[in-house]
Amino acid sequence: MQTPCIHLCSLEPSTGFCAGCGRTLEEIGSWTSYSDTERTRIMALLPARLAGTATVSNHVKSSLAGRQERPL
Repeated sequence: MQTPCIHLCSLEPSTGFCAGCGRTLEEIGSWTSYSDTERTRIMALLPARLAGTATVSNHVKSSLAGRQERPL
């Protein structure tokens, strides 16, 4: 199974994305249950996320609000 993980796991509070792979906490946790098609779709989004041109939805931002950054 292909994964974008580079073992640099830390959520960026300002975006909700992992600093290493660009995935959200939900995407990381559900990665093994996604179909190959869904993982491919998410992986296509990651370069823009890591470049800082994408933002996480307000729903995810609000669910992450007040959480302390911690290694995964």
